Amino acid sequence: MQYNTLALNVYTDQILNNWKGSENRHRMSLDLKRQFIVQLIESSRLLRNYIDQRAKRRGTTRAQWIVLFRLRQQEGLSQVDLAEVLELQPISLVRLLDRLVEHGLLERRSDPKDRRANRLFLTASGRQLVDELDSLRDAIATDVLQDVPASAIETSLKTLRDIKERIKGVAEQPANIAAE
Repeated sequence: MQYNTLALNVYTDQILNNWKGSENRHRMSLDLKRQFIVQLIESSRLLRNYIDQRAKRRGTTRAQWIVLFRLRQQEGLSQVDLAEVLELQPISLVRLLDRLVEHGLLERRSDPKDRRANRLFLTASGRQLVDELDSLRDAIATDVLQDVPASAIETSLKTLRDIKERIKGVAEQPANIAAE
């Protein structure tokens, strides 16, 4: 009888230790995930600020930069399409586009198929600025990723892409709203 009690106690201790170990691993895993999210948020904020500072020295903003780069890739987009691609509200984009037009970097052309819509095109000055910003983007990437091995960058890039897709998937799910 004592042997069975001893065996049961050992077995119970093993189960409890495994459970506690699993709970600690889960806690540790959750803690690592939390730390990762915090680092991602902080790094993103710092990078945005750094890019803003560097872009400002070139007489532009990060937001303008993003619009110019996108239009170089997809010239002729409508304002609505550009807003969708940039994940902005069309009304938020209008003022930004107005400034780019005022600075002679962008022009709006009437859409021949839809008189209500405008198509967006870079001017020669806009193209020249985007080309100059390419070198700035390269300099920022070199500064920020200095001494980071290519394999780490590849792994991080894959991880960030996976996270982005996961966020999109979670964001598209209907909200679980409790009944009031």
